[in-house]
Amino acid sequence: MACDGRELRLQRLIGDGHAVIIAVDHGLFDGPIPGMEDLPKTVEKIHPFVDAVLLAPGMLRHCSRLFAKPKRPLAIVRLNWNSVYCFQLGYSHAKSVIAYQPENALAEGMDIALVSLTLVTGDEQQDATNVEIFANLVTACHRLGIPVLGEYFPIHFESLTPDQRQAQIQLGCRIVAELGADAIKTFYTHQFSSVTHCCPIPIFGLGAEKLPTQREALELAAREVADGARGVVFGRNAIQVPDPALFQAALCDVVKHGKRVDDVLRKYPSLSSDPPVN
Repeated sequence: MACDGRELRLQRLIGDGHAVIIAVDHGLFDGPIPGMEDLPKTVEKIHPFVDAVLLAPGMLRHCSRLFAKPKRPLAIVRLNWNSVYCFQLGYSHAKSVIAYQPENALAEGMDIALVSLTLVTGDEQQDATNVEIFANLVTACHRLGIPVLGEYFPIHFESLTPDQRQAQIQLGCRIVAELGADAIKTFYTHQFSSVTHCCPIPIFGLGAEKLPTQREALELAAREVADGARGVVFGRNAIQVPDPALFQAALCDVVKHGKRVDDVLRKYPSLSSDPPVN
């Protein structure tokens, strides 16, 4: 029965197509950032075509109205905290800790768990600890019938060369799959198709840093899907825009329906102007 539950949740997320996930868990590492100061208000602007929303465990109850709607997105909850995301705090070793127990998140309405992994920290023992935490959370989630979206996030990602990023992402994604994750969230690389080809589970491409224009964000999503991603996970690029619901509708057209970016921008011409966010 538990295995059936995992499959049903994954089928609902991806099915035979592609999925759009909106990430609003940034406060867990960055505190309140523009566009996400009032998170319940932020999620009210999420377009109903979106498949899932990624958020921190403590915010699930505060945003419960979104998940109580008849046509609702799936709730993906981040279960471990990792210092690799705390850029403004200057951490350098990517230490992971369990932030929330799977059974508690499940009781509050979690549909899918997100568990992150960082390796190549420069400390063999720290790498082993990160793997242990990742593996234990995957096992606990699967015992409850909850699928796991594994996230591979390289340390010092911005300082890596394109080839170093490629090597780390390709290695890390395969390790995440081998440790039992049901799907993966990770960065796009210059040879992303080789990453998706070498991994037996669905991979979702990140939006990562806020891009200068909405066109560039849609083009990134299109490249990720063209290179084998089964969907995207966009945060800042889908929230820190003048009209989040409109951009997300366009993102769904590109990712879920395979429409060309130029055609989508003709459909939604206001996305080409990129006025400042209020």
